[in-house]
Order: sequence, then C-alpha cells, then structure tokens
Amino acid sequence: MMSEGQLAALLIWLLLLTFSLRRTLWQLLHDNPLYQHLLLGSAIALIPLWTLRAGLHDGLEVHFLGLTTLTLLLGWRLALLAPCLTLLVLDYFGVTNLADFGWQALVGIALPVASSWLLFLASWAWLPRHLFVYIFVAAFLGGALAISVKVAASALLMGISGSYPWHTITADYLSIWPLLLFPEALLNGMAMTVLAIYRPHWVNTFFDRTYLGK
Repeated sequence: MMSEGQLAALLIWLLLLTFSLRRTLWQLLHDNPLYQHLLLGSAIALIPLWTLRAGLHDGLEVHFLGLTTLTLLLGWRLALLAPCLTLLVLDYFGVTNLADFGWQALVGIALPVASSWLLFLASWAWLPRHLFVYIFVAAFLGGALAISVKVAASALLMGISGSYPWHTITADYLSIWPLLLFPEALLNGMAMTVLAIYRPHWVNTFFDRTYLGK
C-alpha cells in the first residue's frame, strides 16, 4: 500500500514522463530499429550497475548510475524512459520496493538526467566544441555531477522525511559520496569515449563535423 507521499511522487513522475515522450518520439522508435535496440540495451546494461549496491541502511544504499552516458547517447527524453524498464525489473526481483517507484524515478533518474543534460547544453553553448571538451566535461564531469545530485537529493529526502537522523545520514551515507565521484566519472567518460570513436552514429549528442571537423 502506497503512502500519500509515494502516490504523489508516482503521479508527478508519470506526468513528467508523459510530457517528455512526445508522439514524434514514439514514431521515431517505431520507425527506427536502432533506437529500439539502444533503448532496450541501455535498460539491460543498467541492471548489473543498479543491482550491485552498498550501504549500511535500507534506503541509503549507493550504486553506480551510468545515466550521463544514457543521456548523451539517447537524449534526455529517452534517457528518462530506459531506466524505468530497469527499475521495473529490479522491483520484480525484489531489489527495490515498487511502492517507492515514484521517488526512485524522480531522485534516481530525473535529477541525474537533468543535471547531465544541462551540463551538456552549457558545454555546447560556452566551451569550444572539441572532442576533449565533450569527453571530459559532458561525460566525465557530467557523471560526477549526476551522482552528486542524486546522493544529495536522497540524503535531503531521507532527512526531511525523518527516516534517519541527520548524523546517521552524514556519517553513513554522505561520507561515501567522495568515493563515488571518480569511478562514476571514469565509467561515463570511458563509455562515451568508446561510443564517440567507434559508434558515433549511435550517439544523439555527438556530431562528427562539429567535434572532429569531418
């Protein structure tokens, strides 16, 4: 049984998803098998990343996200959809709680995707359009920013809801955050390097003529 907060979070998430997934996007998925494969492949690739969790308390676990790569690969709209499939699989196998789907989606998907997309837009607008900038800023720093936003939002949610006292959140959850920054950044940076070099036509945000002068 869902609480009022859980139900409200789920409704907000469904509204956000409905707003983001336009009819033209569904048509693109229907007409383009590549995007179908990338969408399903991304959802499957996230399963082991999100299954391997570490933490001392229920709800205060940490895991790698990989959402910056998804955002740059698929664009922000599909990057909101693909992880939903991952969450449903994890809920089915009891890794996560279905009642918390709304909060998990808002905090664990929407915020990291939004931060990754905004950083990409900022780098596109204000920095030289060069492969190094794309990899280091949009992918590497984007990964660090995404997991930072997710950890901070999760801590704030747990503290405000009274699930755990602030000293527990600080000592047993936020203290782990610095250890996640470099691995998450490296994961996304390496993934986007490989994709940009070997499969640039897969990447929604990478343009050969702009970044490589081709």
